[in-house]
Amino acid sequence: MADIAVTNLAPDRAAVASQWQLIWWAFRRHRLAMVALIVTLLMYIVAVIPGFFAINDPNLQNARATFHPPQRLHLIDTGDGISIGLHYYPLKLTRDPQTLAAIYKEDRTKRVDVRLFGRGYEYSVLGLFSTNIHLLASSEKTSPLLLFGADRLGRDVFSRTVQGSQISLSIGLVGIFFSLMLGIVLGGISGYYGGRIDFFTQRLIDFVLSLPTIPIWLAMAAALPQGWPATLQYMMITIILSLTGWAQLARVVRGRFLSLRTEEFVAAARLDGVRERRIIFRHMLPSFASHIIASITLAVPAMILAETSLSFLGLGLQPPTISWGVLLREAQNIRSIATAPWLFMPGAAVVVAVMALNLLGDGLRDAADPYNK
Repeated sequence: MADIAVTNLAPDRAAVASQWQLIWWAFRRHRLAMVALIVTLLMYIVAVIPGFFAINDPNLQNARATFHPPQRLHLIDTGDGISIGLHYYPLKLTRDPQTLAAIYKEDRTKRVDVRLFGRGYEYSVLGLFSTNIHLLASSEKTSPLLLFGADRLGRDVFSRTVQGSQISLSIGLVGIFFSLMLGIVLGGISGYYGGRIDFFTQRLIDFVLSLPTIPIWLAMAAALPQGWPATLQYMMITIILSLTGWAQLARVVRGRFLSLRTEEFVAAARLDGVRERRIIFRHMLPSFASHIIASITLAVPAMILAETSLSFLGLGLQPPTISWGVLLREAQNIRSIATAPWLFMPGAAVVVAVMALNLLGDGLRDAADPYNK
């Protein structure tokens, strides 16, 4: 009897891969989305422990540093020979003899070293413990390092921008969480049961979508008492933003439920006696979870912009709370635009965050689309 050669052929990766693996492989081919993912992760790492990345106390006022311009970091010093190490030179203030305009020049005779993982002001890490270790720490306390300059009270704009990321980036996630709950529950019920429930739910969604978003935000934010503590203001602003952001997601979820409730796996689950709640959350929702994740990622930038706009107009979070919108209020007057353009740096942070999240959402949406392979 002739020997039969048996060959073990490895199955194709795509044939045995899970849905999440297929999405990840497709997402990795989107280079802009990968860059956006890295930028987004870095920004949220900063938002989790802003005190570690801040250089100076964001609330510390310095009358001698009012509208102090940004300073540059140097790596190579050629003063007395060549030495390598992070350092900066304090800026010396002089006046133009004709216009009396302030002129800042580096004082090359005074070198201030910058230490990595040095000690500075004390801060709390997620309310769990306190430390004074910072990524960058100046060795000279009387001449602080001001990478983004200082504001009208002499406060470090860089440290305040880093600290403001905690509020501005987290408010988008918290707001989306509330919107996600409302959108999935109401949209899922509407699409699964249909009939009168679907009719009344859709009329409610139509009513919410017909409301002018900005005036509603302004009216509800203006109704908040000014004396409330910062944490309560934060929660109320988050709820205000989520109350008008759930309708679009609910409509998307409702459409997906209408198409899935007639599928064979849903009918089989019903015939098997599975409870309706389990059918919804165990069988139907996971089938388009990737689409929901992409929608959430694209909705987070809108929440960030909404909070920034409200705080910029003075109707959102109030000082001493630090957010990007609160910081941008410092750049509302002509003097700031003319003499201290570095006060717009929190706006640059908003632009970077929104662009990164939008590109990340586009990449997730393309990767999750089964017809875009």
